Amino acid sequence: MGRDTIADIITSIRNADMDRKGTVRIASTNITENIIKILLQEGFIENVRKHQEGHFFFLALTLRHRRNRKGPYRKGPYGTSLNLKRISRPGLRIYSNYQQIPRVLGGMGTVILSTSRGIMTDREARLEGIGGEILCYIW
Repeated sequence: MGRDTIADIITSIRNADMDRKGTVRIASTNITENIIKILLQEGFIENVRKHQEGHFFFLALTLRHRRNRKGPYRKGPYGTSLNLKRISRPGLRIYSNYQQIPRVLGGMGTVILSTSRGIMTDREARLEGIGGEILCYIW
């Protein structure tokens, strides 16, 4: 039985955000590095550092916390937490062409796709006119 590394990093980031932790440590693979690069470009995380322990590489992410998070944790699309949702999974792959790529919160969120030209956001895929596997939603 294989591991779903994308679901693992999404869950790690979501749990650290709910606990209001400053940093998250995740295993470094090519897929996780590309997804983290997109999260950094879109402004969902603040900083990324690569560390090595023995012959294993890890990424240390610094999360971006919002200033108005003094109250209890609120779930929902308009709550104060970082929302990540895994769409395509190993048991059910979800594909889309570039015309039917969904918009998250009317374009306010981001869709991460795995295309033939690498992992990219929904905006980049629409500009290049290519579709692919919908990995996750972020808003």
